[in-house]
Amino acid sequence: MAGSVLAYLAFAATFRGPRKRFWQRMTGTAIGLGSLSLLSSKELRRQRLEPSDLALGAAIATGLYGVFAIGDRAARVLMPNGDQDIGNIYELRRLRSRLELALRLALVIAPAEELFWRGLLQGALGRRLGRSRAAALSAALYGGAHLCTGNPTLVGAATVAGAGWSGLAAIGTPMPALVVSHCLWDVWIFLVRPTRAVS
Repeated sequence: MAGSVLAYLAFAATFRGPRKRFWQRMTGTAIGLGSLSLLSSKELRRQRLEPSDLALGAAIATGLYGVFAIGDRAARVLMPNGDQDIGNIYELRRLRSRLELALRLALVIAPAEELFWRGLLQGALGRRLGRSRAAALSAALYGGAHLCTGNPTLVGAATVAGAGWSGLAAIGTPMPALVVSHCLWDVWIFLVRPTRAVS
């Protein structure tokens, strides 16, 4: 659990710091959490990407995008500030070039989040609590790490996405497939096909 405290502090520093350097801080947080995961887990260091992981990861990302396309509309109706919250998330696209953001998301941020939250943290919890309870707690912790944003819609979105990836990890989905799905989903929903119209 010490790792989750560290992650919460890092997320708070990332989201509460000066907006113009958000992506630099987010990348630094990801490097720190990803490095911690690899240094702490021999099992994670042994993971290797297989061709089947690419197909499975793409399928997971597609399904998750479908969930969020529906959830986006629901958030606008059910949450008073849902549309504004979603818009605030997409405003972060303006801070750096799209190519740079794609590289940061796909090569650093998305892989590190899977390695830490589903690999290191959920793996450790699973050895103590069992797979199901570890998945539920890991998803809750992942969503809770976003409370520092003050954006309820983002907290809900992170919790839903975390629940999906944690559930898949619990049933034995290979870590490389989860990493691929997170990379594709991040780039697609944030840069290629946002769930709301953005300039």
